[in-house]
Amino acid sequence: MKKKHFFGILIFMLTVLSISCGENKKKLVLNFPKTNLAEEALIPKPSSIIATNSAFGLDKNTVIYTSQTSQDFVDLGHFLSDKIAEKIQLTIPVNASPSETVERMIYINQSDSLDLKTNESYQLYITKDSIIINSKNAEGAFRGVQTLRQIIPSHSNDSITSHKMWLIPTGKISDSPNFEYRGAMLDVARHFFTVHEVKKYIDLLAYYKINYLHLHLSDDQGWRIEIKSWPKLTEVSGKTEVGGGEGGFYTQEDYSSIVHYAAKHHMTIVPEIDMPGHTNAASVAYPFLNGNGKALQPYIGMRVGFSTFDTRKDNTYSFIDDVIREIAAITPGPYFHIGGDESHVTKKNDYIYFVNKVEKIVQKHGKKMIGWDEIAQADINSNAITQFWGKEANAIKGAEKGSKILMSPAKKAYLDMQYNSLSKHGLHWAAYIPVDSAYIWSVEKFLKDLPKENILGIEAPLWSETITTMQELEYLAFPRVIGYAELGWTKDEHRNWEEYKVRLAKQAPYLEMMKVNYYPSELIDWKP
Repeated sequence: MKKKHFFGILIFMLTVLSISCGENKKKLVLNFPKTNLAEEALIPKPSSIIATNSAFGLDKNTVIYTSQTSQDFVDLGHFLSDKIAEKIQLTIPVNASPSETVERMIYINQSDSLDLKTNESYQLYITKDSIIINSKNAEGAFRGVQTLRQIIPSHSNDSITSHKMWLIPTGKISDSPNFEYRGAMLDVARHFFTVHEVKKYIDLLAYYKINYLHLHLSDDQGWRIEIKSWPKLTEVSGKTEVGGGEGGFYTQEDYSSIVHYAAKHHMTIVPEIDMPGHTNAASVAYPFLNGNGKALQPYIGMRVGFSTFDTRKDNTYSFIDDVIREIAAITPGPYFHIGGDESHVTKKNDYIYFVNKVEKIVQKHGKKMIGWDEIAQADINSNAITQFWGKEANAIKGAEKGSKILMSPAKKAYLDMQYNSLSKHGLHWAAYIPVDSAYIWSVEKFLKDLPKENILGIEAPLWSETITTMQELEYLAFPRVIGYAELGWTKDEHRNWEEYKVRLAKQAPYLEMMKVNYYPSELIDWKP
């Protein structure tokens, strides 16, 4: 870090600790057992860990301080305090006035150090007396806080002091992400998931430094977000889902609540309205949209590729303009996903015409377009994002047009694929994806003709045809999504399956604390 920041922090710490110790107060000298920060089960694995083999004693005499340059840092201090209380039932004050009871401190610091390469980079310094998190902004500090949360032990060491103390290994962690986009997708169209359930998913994903959540909000079976200018979308098609369930939808207030909650966790919501295929639900609500020439009725099955918008009708684009306008207005993130996959009954020329027109509408409302890899057939702008899921040629074609590629290969990254033939939920049309197969591949090397500089990141989609509850969602997502988080954050040379599976096993206490119904893969020696 720069000298001025180092000395500023140092002066602040000395001031706090001198006040706490007082001239006549004897400071308790603690003999900590030897620890090793490098052996902590951190996921994603950090870029660099240097252990110094002592411990910071987290206890009732610890205080959290934050930079006052931004309210986001203050809020993050309270977030950390809340998470500590949830985990070990210890209340840590935030930005409290120095007092005689303060013996150790956690300081979340905004720094302009040149060593912090990205907005998500952070440094974590842990000594016997202090923990310092350095970052350029609150986003990086939030990633550092997740690392700190993972190394706070669940149980105290009561042999050190007369009161409870949790020992945190000392050392230095320097960390940055390998890819800027590390995402998960949740299909709420085939089966609906409530605001509360989506927020729990956000909690779990953020813990592992995932920073994008893509919501698949429409499909043949249902429409899940209120559009005030087209109310029948939810009045009619918000009531259906796969298997004939009652469906559901988000009001715009509900959706905004999810967006706000994600933002507090430094996660960006990417909304998707799938079109011109996967549009039966929209066309049932407003039949003029239909372009397949067939009678319309609500659909509760799992077949794909039979629906399409009428791509040559002006009213179709007026409808799309309204939908994108309303959703974009309550979505602060940079992206709008137009789907574009499996539009089998849309003629190719009509499909290209459609994508070209819809991209201009997306841009008109201040967003960048994302689409499944089929969109690369159109004349897409170089700032569009091509999401690779199936056809390698589409991904290469998108890159040749200047598009960044978001990696979601179905046979490696689809969370709805079964673990094996005995899995309770999921499908296997792309592959069976056991926990090791989900981890043992390289995002940057999967497509041999695609250079790393053309890759935006990784996203793990979870399609919901076969699941109806949060418990079933968790069964398919965990533990595989934890591995995808590491694939997006950690460089290939720092990853190893044999070492990773040991760290993964040690995630069980957190998952159980969060009441996650994870799949207990036999490949992992889960710790009691």
